[in-house]
Amino acid sequence: MDDDPDLQPSVLVFRGTRRACAELSLVFEARDVPYELAEEGASWALCVAPEFAARARDELRRYSRERRSDAQRQREREELSSRKPFGGAYAGSLGYALVLFLVAYAVGDSTFGIDWVEAGALQVPAPGHAMELWRAITSLTLHQSPDHLFSNLAFGIAGGVLCTRLFGYGIGWLGILVAGILANLVEMGVGPQGHAAIGASTAVFGSIGLLSGYAWRQRLTLRERWLYRWAPLIGGVSLLAALGAGSEHVDVLGHLLGFLVGVVLGWVYALAGIPRTRHAAPQNLAAGIGALLIVGGWVMALGVAGARH
Repeated sequence: MDDDPDLQPSVLVFRGTRRACAELSLVFEARDVPYELAEEGASWALCVAPEFAARARDELRRYSRERRSDAQRQREREELSSRKPFGGAYAGSLGYALVLFLVAYAVGDSTFGIDWVEAGALQVPAPGHAMELWRAITSLTLHQSPDHLFSNLAFGIAGGVLCTRLFGYGIGWLGILVAGILANLVEMGVGPQGHAAIGASTAVFGSIGLLSGYAWRQRLTLRERWLYRWAPLIGGVSLLAALGAGSEHVDVLGHLLGFLVGVVLGWVYALAGIPRTRHAAPQNLAAGIGALLIVGGWVMALGVAGARH
């Protein structure tokens, strides 16, 4: 109770239980609003002087909105923590490995009498030449050596499993593929003339960005310390710095773009509430779209290469 002898409270601003009034009195004390806590029969009341009435009611409205927001955030945290991971991680990883091995075999065998690396590698077009858009897809499936292949296979499966458990086998792998494709398209547009690149690493870093962007957006809504809220992005940047640079043959620009596009895509996933359902149909549809993109890209690449020969 406020003991100011000059205060003559006369305006009732809240009536309720003693516990509720005591809680709200702390709000008034924190905001320097003089008040009086009085017992009225079976209930308690908070009263203020007339000149403080508008301010007191405004503080109560603010506190009420903040409590509702806190309750909503708590429900969101509980929902996220209780969400069961998706299955299908092994099937998605098997599909990823199968694509890389099939393309590697075709490269070594020169299937159809075509140089698959020349037909599908990412190339920054010369001035006045149109971009061959399929290369943004096909280059993700090509590798320059067994070490390159197995490195991207291992890291790709690791990122794919995490995305699969969070988004589902179809939506997760489609997101990784789209992040790699979009990053390659940007690289073809801004890269130095004559620049060429191959490898799934752009999509691999897209998976890291996808996870970082999604978790970052989710945690930004929580009333936690800034380090906790920004931890996913900091972790992703750390992985990019540790794994994304290396020898002169490493496509640093592609790695950076893959990560950045993945972060944006993960942010969009979080805002859109993806995935909205656990039904198999959206996952199968997304998986089918991903397969069609890869097959369609190679059909175009091989068609053009065959015509040139």
